[in-house]
Amino acid sequence: MKALITGGAGFVGSNLAASLLAKGESVVVFDSLARHGASENLAWLRSLGMDHFIHGDIRNAFDVEQTVKSVKPDVIFHLAGQVAMTTSMESPRRDFEINVLGSINVLEAVRQYTPKTAIVYASSNKVYGNLDHLDLVEAATRYHPRDAQKGVDESVAIEFHTPYGCSKGAADQYMLDYARGFGLNTVVFRHSTIYGGRQFATYDQGWVGWFCRQAIESKTDPERAAFTVSGDGKQVRDLLHVSDAVNAYISAYKHIDAARGQAFNIGGGIENSMSLLELLLHLEKRLGIKLKYKHLPWRQSDQKFFVADNSKAERLIQWVPKMSKEQGIEDTIAWESR
Repeated sequence: MKALITGGAGFVGSNLAASLLAKGESVVVFDSLARHGASENLAWLRSLGMDHFIHGDIRNAFDVEQTVKSVKPDVIFHLAGQVAMTTSMESPRRDFEINVLGSINVLEAVRQYTPKTAIVYASSNKVYGNLDHLDLVEAATRYHPRDAQKGVDESVAIEFHTPYGCSKGAADQYMLDYARGFGLNTVVFRHSTIYGGRQFATYDQGWVGWFCRQAIESKTDPERAAFTVSGDGKQVRDLLHVSDAVNAYISAYKHIDAARGQAFNIGGGIENSMSLLELLLHLEKRLGIKLKYKHLPWRQSDQKFFVADNSKAERLIQWVPKMSKEQGIEDTIAWESR
């Protein structure tokens, strides 16, 4: 395959590029290098033999068009994006330009110049809004639904909340409509928590890595100031290790005839679900420490529960996650301890 990865120097993009390079595939990385850690990831990819990098801005139609015309990729893994809800609140226009306009640029370039190219797009669980329809029960360390025991499937109505939810959701729907209206080979992945090595986590994006780092620093310096937790900490996500996310992207391309025009909820599943409090308790036990933290108000539209029901992905693209949350957290601790 000849793969073009937008946002290829980002967290998921760099892991995907490395996996494809190891398989002997042709990889082109397109990235603006604006995000913290992108330059380090690019240097790492070059050390692995990646020699085709395009420094471009997904918001610039000319950059995208020229790249698609010159590369003529078999598949575009469209991972370039503004990825933090809090940042979208600070700058809705920039969020829109990157996530919506950038995606239109990709779709139009493919429609006009390489209509057989597959596009696999990284959407978000935020397209489902607050999931207020779930009948949640509050337990000691987490919320859980009375029903939906396998998690949230794709039949749930979309409801965009926050500028980030609007921008990811709009691009999500454009991807699906370009399959319907123009016959493009588009696939949408609605992700929740992806974590693991090469994620340069921040306080507002990449919560597993962020709290692993807080725990490591707390062990190193027991007198350090308390860190913060938004909400009561009982909000639940399913943890998807980046290696499993990479396999999902590759599987979507391999099964493009079945996947085209489809949206998939992609996550670690119920067995890999964890609340924020449960992660902190796990880290306390793992590192032999007592963490100090204080609670802040809930973040806007912070879902109290989201776990992906992966049944559709298992059926159509033959994919299931393989990395357990315990193994994945160990990998993350190793990365954050570097």
